[in-house]
Amino acid sequence: MFDVIIVGGGPTGMMLAAELRLHDVRVVVLEKDDAPSPQVRSLGLHVRSVELLDQRGLLDRFLAHGTQYRIGGYFAGIDSPWPEDLDTAHGYILGIPQPLTDRLLTEHAAALGADIRRGSTVVALTQDDDGIEMGLTEGTSLRARFAVGCDGGRSTVRRLAGIGFPGEPATMQWLLGEMELTAPPGTVAAVTAEVRRTQRGFGAGPSGEGRYRVVVPADGVAEDRTTPPTLGEFCAQLRRHAGTDFGAHSPRWLSRFGNATRLAERYRVGRVLLAGDAAHVHPPLGGQGLNLGIQDAVNLGWKLAAELRGWAPPHLLDTYESERRPVADDVLSLTRAQSELTLTASGPQAVRRLMTELMTIPEVNRRLIEKITAIGIRYDVGDPAPQIGGRQRDVALTHGRLYERMRDGRGLLLDPTGELDATGWSDRVDLVVDRSAQMNAAAVLLRPDGHIAWRGEDAAGLDRALTRWFGEPTG
Repeated sequence: MFDVIIVGGGPTGMMLAAELRLHDVRVVVLEKDDAPSPQVRSLGLHVRSVELLDQRGLLDRFLAHGTQYRIGGYFAGIDSPWPEDLDTAHGYILGIPQPLTDRLLTEHAAALGADIRRGSTVVALTQDDDGIEMGLTEGTSLRARFAVGCDGGRSTVRRLAGIGFPGEPATMQWLLGEMELTAPPGTVAAVTAEVRRTQRGFGAGPSGEGRYRVVVPADGVAEDRTTPPTLGEFCAQLRRHAGTDFGAHSPRWLSRFGNATRLAERYRVGRVLLAGDAAHVHPPLGGQGLNLGIQDAVNLGWKLAAELRGWAPPHLLDTYESERRPVADDVLSLTRAQSELTLTASGPQAVRRLMTELMTIPEVNRRLIEKITAIGIRYDVGDPAPQIGGRQRDVALTHGRLYERMRDGRGLLLDPTGELDATGWSDRVDLVVDRSAQMNAAAVLLRPDGHIAWRGEDAAGLDRALTRWFGEPTG
């Protein structure tokens, strides 16, 4: 019997598996596909995801395969400068194709001991007071204490658990693919730039090895989005919007995506939880989808591990939904707004011109980037004091860096005075006696996901925060 069954072996599922393994949770990942997908749906990682990778000691692996970008234009494609005053040690977007992200996270989860099973499809789910039973297509079943659906927008786990997925169906679709083009690179770039002056849902750019990643509006909304377009359909739409198909040939993969926007009614039913696209889908504007799933996983991992290990305070696991569902709701609103600004009608274009003007104000531009990159998130933890509930940026300490002390996914008490005591929680919280010239608080208590649970110097207040987030002391 496993502690947790994770359904879905994408970035959300693999990040969650790794987070659970940091706490020695017995976890199995079930992925229906026999082999990793070559599809490049996501092109990069936002600041908050980069910070989380740094906290777990993974960032150097990703930096070796990615490119750092400090360019704007992430809100509805409106040209804007990258803010110079973001509150982060990682002020960039890390350009890295999704197959590489998938591979690196899978390697990380496997190295920590996650049991990863490909070609395994879930067809049945039942739960009782003691656990979950999952039936598989091969006629076998698995049992665990909890299950997490990380199996995408058409989640089988969500359906079997009876969780509603209200929202708006797709009203527009785009074709996306990777292929070779015979047209000269200069011609492709010039035509693409001209088309994008009025059609933001069009693009053609090099993806390596002589191929291009191409996106073009579809001719209506296909009834079954899982059925990929043909090359002929793709070329017809290219000619319609660009006047040329660039000599497209030899596609590596072709797919569709739409602007459907949905949010799960609940993130948890009994022993079943949802994360990533299984809990929320939205248009890809701003590139937040994959990042949102990784951040779901880090929020959930330590809380579910605490529940399984027996030290979770009451309702800790419920804070996963109360914290992450509003974040997803906000992302849905943000992508809805961006979608409107990409329309070619006169009304949306008038609003786009107004937003373009407003984004020349540095505070407006910075605020939108903070929302898209998720560093502006501040959870409601019941304490109105400034910064409580927000995430802590990395800072230099007298000895090393703060994020270097968070590799094991435990809580952390940074105490520059050496006078505070967290002995009763030493099996869950690391005490670091050190100081940083970049922090003005006497001490700070961080949750395993890097969000601030307490700041100050009052020992009684610290004990209350420790008990609230890490349970009763031992000994």
